[in-house]
Amino acid sequence: MKIYTKTGDKGTTKLVDGSCVEKFNPRVEAYGCVDELNSQIGAVRSHLNGETLFSELNAQLEIIQNQLFSVGSLLATSDADVFKKLPAIKENHIMQLEGWIDSYSEQLPALKNFILPGGNIAASHLHICRTSCRRAERRTAEIYAAEAHYQDVLIYLNRLSDLFFTWARWVNLKCNISETIWKKENV
Repeated sequence: MKIYTKTGDKGTTKLVDGSCVEKFNPRVEAYGCVDELNSQIGAVRSHLNGETLFSELNAQLEIIQNQLFSVGSLLATSDADVFKKLPAIKENHIMQLEGWIDSYSEQLPALKNFILPGGNIAASHLHICRTSCRRAERRTAEIYAAEAHYQDVLIYLNRLSDLFFTWARWVNLKCNISETIWKKENV
């Protein structure tokens, strides 16, 4: 099987349900953002690989990567019947994210100020994941506005961005890297 199909050479692509749309369609933009996020998570995992301290986080990131494939496939269909047949994002997935947020947050000092993204290379990439996730969330909100059955997908992405922020802080804490506080007087 060849990797190239030439079906997109005129600016269109096929969705999971077989329909053909322009590559700038909001749905394509949404699942493209999710795909980009998944690749960025791969970069984070590369930085964590082999670090025993981060083995649990690495395993959790792999779970997220698998779930994001489900998110992408859900966003890649405009047919509600096909949507129902795809691997779903459910409340238990959202609750899992919330549990991880709570667990890691318990280990962090209280946040009293805005912080600048940065620190350890993996933490910096987790901040990039957070912002990419927010973009995917914005694109998904556009779809959700017309199709309410995307609510759990939208909630999932919202929680996931919070989790990336929490994980970035936690990685810096474990690496003994202080957070950089936003100094508003510098603007």
